[in-house]
Amino acid sequence: MVGNSVVDRPHRATLGRSVTLFRTFLTEQTDPDGFYSALAADSVRQLAAHTPLSGRTVLDVGGGPGYFSDAFRAAGAVYLGLDPDVGELSARGEPGENMIRASGTELPVRSGSVDVCYSSNVLEHVSEPWVMLEEMCRVTKPGGTVFASFTPWFSPWGGHETAPWHFLGGYYARERYSRKEGKQPKNKFGESLFPVSVGAALHWAKKTPLADLVAGYPRYHPSWAMWIVRIPGLREIASWNLVLVLRRK
Repeated sequence: MVGNSVVDRPHRATLGRSVTLFRTFLTEQTDPDGFYSALAADSVRQLAAHTPLSGRTVLDVGGGPGYFSDAFRAAGAVYLGLDPDVGELSARGEPGENMIRASGTELPVRSGSVDVCYSSNVLEHVSEPWVMLEEMCRVTKPGGTVFASFTPWFSPWGGHETAPWHFLGGYYARERYSRKEGKQPKNKFGESLFPVSVGAALHWAKKTPLADLVAGYPRYHPSWAMWIVRIPGLREIASWNLVLVLRRK
């Protein structure tokens, strides 16, 4: 695809990009359209650094209300998105084109049928994250790309809206939020939010017989900070968000 594509500008993991993204995160509640559109465009550029997208079939696990659909289509991809939450699918009105309701741990997709299987910030919301990753590998063609990112539990945003109190325990943070706000958090620990670690994710990626690990790195950091994932302990707190890139065997 040529002209006005979200991948016309190549992905560069610079400090300026990191600062822009972290500033954008502050507007998630006040300007969700701007926040999610910017995140989707940056994510597609990041994925495009690993694999061509134009003309490729992309399955987006946890596609939500369609921001990623817009960005992938702008990059020339053939897009299919799914999400188990009706509220997420319809957050912008009617569900977008080629969006279906389905579970990430039981993908209703034929084995080896997509070029790219993508997921952004979903693993921490799944009680069986490794099952979801196995499903993502299953539906990807041999030689195809699996790209999954998630927020590690011990990162500053690991508890999502209950952060930073999640450092004292997920159930404590959930109860504190409910007491203070008079309502349950959107991301309920033990129901729709689960602790996933960088170490466990990298271990799974290195050991799975389904795919080869191509890269694992902090999603939002500049390139000179990628070394963080090599340091146990530090990587759990400082990564903020981990990317796994795998190539299907």
